[in-house]
Amino acid sequence: MRILLLGGTTDASALARLLAEQGFEAVYSLAGRTEKPVAQALPMRVGGFGGVAGLVAYLQAEHITHVIDATHPFAAQMSGHAVKACALTGLRLLALERPGWAEAPADRWTRVADLASAVKALPKDPARVFLAIGRQHVGAFNPRPEHHYLLRLVDPGAVDLTAPHDVLIDRGPFTTQGDRTLLQAHHITHIVAKNAGGSGAVAKIEAARALGLPVILIDRPFIPERPKVETPEQAIRWLHADLGV
Repeated sequence: MRILLLGGTTDASALARLLAEQGFEAVYSLAGRTEKPVAQALPMRVGGFGGVAGLVAYLQAEHITHVIDATHPFAAQMSGHAVKACALTGLRLLALERPGWAEAPADRWTRVADLASAVKALPKDPARVFLAIGRQHVGAFNPRPEHHYLLRLVDPGAVDLTAPHDVLIDRGPFTTQGDRTLLQAHHITHIVAKNAGGSGAVAKIEAARALGLPVILIDRPFIPERPKVETPEQAIRWLHADLGV
């Protein structure tokens, strides 16, 4: 058994540790969007595969037998490629996908289907927006320059945002109290976030709840059906079942 772990999440790192502790032969793969990725308990490869064909070639060249997709819930392209590549090669595929956040009575959520809908959902009057969506798609908010945006990014560097904005360089996990202090210090009135789920990024949601701030929450994209578990421990049990253990 040789496993390709598609990572980039807290759950992926936890699974990598379990795989290493239990002696599984595995490779941890990252897309390469972070300049200084956190060290993992497994051998790492960084960068894309070159589409479905490139992933198929990698799986065959590296004699991979099982693929576990523990990428971010919004990494729809990579997840879709994994589904197609495993179907073409006949390899076993499992998704480690944490549940989305559930709305609490005190929450002020506006749920939207995609990024474009999130842009439209911003108020007409000028607002101070915590844009908690990462670096890649912030340019979508350029048509709304009446707002001031706060970005929190892992790496420094230019961003594709021409509207007024501040950039904070920081790496999680974050705390509810810390995010509450951050929102107050920057006079944030609205939050735009992806429904990533899990505990690693929930602090901003809990802070917004405590402060009574509205959250524009982007729903997860469509990903083709595949077997799924919610915890690293369940993924290990799936592997053991294939081994007959």
